[in-house]
Amino acid sequence: MAKSTFSGPVKSLAGFISAGNAVVVSLTADTTLTVAAHAGKVLTCNDADGKFTLPSIVATAPGRDDDPNQTNNLGASFFFVVETAATDMDILTDGTDKFVGGLYTGKDDSTGKTFVSGASNDVITMNGSTKGGLAGSIVKVTAIASAKYAVEGIILGSGTIVTPFADA
Repeated sequence: MAKSTFSGPVKSLAGFISAGNAVVVSLTADTTLTVAAHAGKVLTCNDADGKFTLPSIVATAPGRDDDPNQTNNLGASFFFVVETAATDMDILTDGTDKFVGGLYTGKDDSTGKTFVSGASNDVITMNGSTKGGLAGSIVKVTAIASAKYAVEGIILGSGTIVTPFADA
């Protein structure tokens, strides 16, 4: 199917369904993500020490708001699912964009903790234990404003858990 662009509200009485092979993208090496290839898709993380870099947030764009070629990417979401347990897996911004929100790190002994990002945090690091990142961990990141990516998720860890958030 060709790429379609809509301007203005779109109403579907039966809903939109994203399904099929093209909705799941396996990340098997360090990857610089793009809105066109990765936003709104399930990104399966299959590189234990992969570096997955989010696109720079574009909150304003020249031209009209209804121009289908404008580059504003507010609202773009990236949904990461860890399939291969992390050893040193990173979800990174461009360094200017920062994370807001939190991640819950759960453990198999029914304990866990929510970690909230700091104002300068631009990296999420998972190590498969204290910083989460065991298979089944999920992280959703959404561009919400200029220089702000909202982050939410449940990551699975072990040992004495610590924050997965850091500064580059």
